[in-house]
Formats: sequence, structure tokens, C-alpha cells
Amino acid sequence: MPSAPDQPAAPLQNPLALLRRLEWRVRHAVENVLSGEYRSAFRGRGMEFDQVVKYAFGDDVRDIDWNVTARLGEPYRKKFVEEREVTLMIVLEDTPSLQFGSGAQSKREALLELAGLVMLLGAVNRDRVGCIHASPTGYTFREPVRGRGPILHAAATLLSQPPPDLSTLNPQLSTGSPSPAATAIPWRLISKTAPKHSILIWLGDFAARPAPDGWPLMQRRYQTMGFRVDDPWDRELPAGDSFAAYDPVNGRLVTIEGSSAERAAHAEWRDTRDTSFRALFPDPQSRLVVGTDEPRLEALVKFFHRRMAGSSR
Repeated sequence: MPSAPDQPAAPLQNPLALLRRLEWRVRHAVENVLSGEYRSAFRGRGMEFDQVVKYAFGDDVRDIDWNVTARLGEPYRKKFVEEREVTLMIVLEDTPSLQFGSGAQSKREALLELAGLVMLLGAVNRDRVGCIHASPTGYTFREPVRGRGPILHAAATLLSQPPPDLSTLNPQLSTGSPSPAATAIPWRLISKTAPKHSILIWLGDFAARPAPDGWPLMQRRYQTMGFRVDDPWDRELPAGDSFAAYDPVNGRLVTIEGSSAERAAHAEWRDTRDTSFRALFPDPQSRLVVGTDEPRLEALVKFFHRRMAGSSR
């Protein structure tokens, strides 16, 4: 009978040591695999709209603003300024469900590693990187910074955050009527601190739910992306008559009998969750789903390859 770990996740013991081990792999990927695709996948033409000015001989006709030209009766063009830097804002939603793991790693451990890789990628490319760790007990915010040292420190702070303590979040567990607290992500704070056109990467378990208030505005203001880590049991229940698993949301071991009804209910849960995730991030090139049993850096490289291929069409 297969069984999942029966203990909740613990904080990473030495996040700086982990980050330093990951850093050389990120540098190798940037220099030898990704090359310029990281920036091209985010920046498009590498220019940002500034204002509308009168068209002059020699200007690029592709920049003519035909609406303004028709309204004023003389040619006007869009003026662009070069984007000199990228700002990455990492939002990690730390929910109790991330503490599940059927193998060597929990979803939380894998997701923290993925967040660290993205922040290191920004550091290697000399971008500004900020992060928010949000859990049902509150949030920790680090403003965007530039430079290897400050970004490493911010990433270490993120990776060292303790997991949500279910016993303090849900005192009703002992009565048998669980109602876990919601995770409040400070979207208004993000909109005030992250510059327009920043890259907003939301990492989490993404249980099925409606989009947060103001999400369409965030999608217009930022390049939004969703990164999710799945356990193999999220995708398909293991074969066998019955098995035990630790349920971090309810804080107890449960036994799954492996009946056809239970497998059908699991398939419905999986499909509903996937549909909700696609609704939050309609563009397939803005979604990344990686398994706890898959290499995270390799998944990131493939993600940027896909974005680059999509933007060049």
C-alpha cells in the first residue's frame, strides 16, 4: 500500500547554501542555453510607448498613429523609449496544500526552488527583482532591488519563510469542521510598488477559485505569468486497492480506498483546477506547470524557449 509522508513541511535549513548551488546552474543556462531568449521572451521589441509626436521625414512609417493622424489631419507617430531594465516581481502564495508530497520533495520545497531559480535568473541578467511571500497568517514584502548580493538576500528571505502552521490557522480542526483561512495577496501594494510593464510571476498551488478582485487590471498593467508545481498524485492517484496520505489542509492522515468513485472525483477535481488555472492565465505561454519529480531549471528553459517561439510568429 503506497503512502505519503505523514508530517507537514519544515522550513529550508540553509537557503543561502541552496541558492549558491543553484546559481552556477543558472549562469550556465543563461550563457550556454538561453542566450538572449530570456530578455526577448519578456521585452518583445525592447521598446516602450512614450508619447505621440508629429511625423517627420525619415521617421519609421510603421510607427504612424493612424487614429491621431485622421483626427488632426496631419501625420503623427508613436514615440518609443528603450526599456533599460526589467523588473521581476515574484509572488509566492504559501498555502497549506503545498505541504503535500508523495515523493522525496513536497510541492512547497519544489516551488521555493523554482522561485529561487527565477530570482537568480533576474540577478544574472542584471534586472530588478522583488518578492512577496503571502500566507494565511500575513505577508512579507521585499521591494525590487538590483545586484547579486541584494537579490540573493531577498531570495534567502523568501526561501527561509516558515510554512503555514495549520494548528494555528484552523482551530476548528478538532471539532471536525475544517475551514482553512484564506491567503491574502496584497495586490494593491504590488500595483503601487511595481513599475508598469513589470513581469509579475505568481507561484502557488492554484486551487480552483474565482480570479482575485482587480485581476484584469493587473493583467493589463503587467506581464502576468503563473507557475504551478504538481505532485504526481495531483495528476493521477496511484494504482492499488487502498493507500494512506497526509492531508495538510485538514492536518490528518486519510485512507483512500481506490474505488472508481474516488478516482472519478479526483479526475473531476483535477480538471476543475486546471480550468481555473487556464482562466487566470489564458495565454498558454504565460503558464508553467512542473512536477515535483521533474528538473525545475530544465522546465524554466523550455518555458522561455516556448515564449520566444511564440513571440517570433
